[in-house]
Amino acid sequence: MIMCPMPRTILIADDDPHIRQLLSFAFAKAGLDTVEADDGEKVLATTAERKIDLVVLDINMPRMDGLETCRRLRAEGDVPILFLSSRDDEIDRVLGIELGADDYVTKPFSPREVVARSMAILRRASPKPPPIEAHARIDALLHSAIEGEANDPPASPADGACWLVGGAPTGGWAGHAGDLACSEAGTWLFVAPRDGMRLLDRSTGQLKLFRSGWIAPAGPALPAGGATVDAEARGAIGELVSALVEAGILAA
Repeated sequence: MIMCPMPRTILIADDDPHIRQLLSFAFAKAGLDTVEADDGEKVLATTAERKIDLVVLDINMPRMDGLETCRRLRAEGDVPILFLSSRDDEIDRVLGIELGADDYVTKPFSPREVVARSMAILRRASPKPPPIEAHARIDALLHSAIEGEANDPPASPADGACWLVGGAPTGGWAGHAGDLACSEAGTWLFVAPRDGMRLLDRSTGQLKLFRSGWIAPAGPALPAGGATVDAEARGAIGELVSALVEAGILAA
């Protein structure tokens, strides 16, 4: 059983594209995903559409400044906020913290410092610890159904949902071809299959059996009728028996 945290997503909000690009590169090096916004209205729209783990928020932005954006974010939820601004007045820092910001960095800044402060905020804001591995393993093994087979991890998996990892996995599933990937408390849990394991594939309605590899027998070709119907029927019955043997229903 291997537990891999899903990548955190940072929303970088600044009207300067150079700063957004600089911070996006720094966060990517730290293994964090990023999205960008150049004004407060786009920040609110983005946080309403997808899960954001932390907002790096510039105070001086057009249309809606960072202070008003922070106030509205706090009215809607508790996403962590790191203020980023060229204004170094104490009153601005105090006002930002009073509005609900978690930290404050002034320009010019070091990208490494912004990342370090962001990581510290994320650690403090982390949800409940991941489940005990033994319990998670039992849950995964008792989970008799998967959502389907895929190579790419879904962006917003439901807690407790499982997938069969395909033969060319990407992202957080890389290196786990053929394993079961289960979402649990924001973490991917991987379970290596064992001979005799059976799963219901919800996407096809078909049972899969693991026996030195995943087996999902194809249905037999039905007789087409005509002069060769007897031979076709015998062939169909033979294919059906073979499929039942592969599924472990009949002895070989």
